[in-house]
Formats: sequence, C-alpha cells, structure tokens
Amino acid sequence: MYLSSQVKKEIFKKHGGTEKNTGSSESQIALFTLRIDHLTGHLKGNKKDFGTQRALLNLVGKRRSLLDYLKKTDLMRYRAIIKTLDIRK
Repeated sequence: MYLSSQVKKEIFKKHGGTEKNTGSSESQIALFTLRIDHLTGHLKGNKKDFGTQRALLNLVGKRRSLLDYLKKTDLMRYRAIIKTLDIRK
C-alpha cells in the first residue's frame, strides 16, 4: 500500500511539526499532494478509469481550498508550503 501509517506519520512530522498534528493545513496539503501524485501516476496507465479521475479532481479541489485558506490567513506559511512541495498555481 502506498500510503501506510508510517508514511503518514513522516509527512505529519515533516510538515505539521509532530506526528500527532494531523489537522494543520500544511500537513493536510502535503498528504493531499502525495495522494494526487499517486493517482496521477495511476491514471497515466489507466486512462479510462473515470472513478479515479473523479477522485483526483475532488482531491485537487480540496487542496486548492486549503491553499486559498492558508493564503488568506498567513501568507508566509502559504509561500513556504508552495516552495517545499513545489506546487504552482
């Protein structure tokens, strides 16, 4: 499985500060980015998997909403997470 609990803990520790800080915007954005990358790779090989395509679009929308929220509340944290994850608008 690509998203084991150990991988999640590492993501939360790196972007959220601690392993238990799963609610911070940065850690959620990082987790969504990992899932988006995985689904994108899956769709490159399975072009007609429309369920996965829909799930990917939902994840992209959720990540976009979190990024917009972060941009409104704290611009420095927004710029840091964009730079760390190499996400461009």
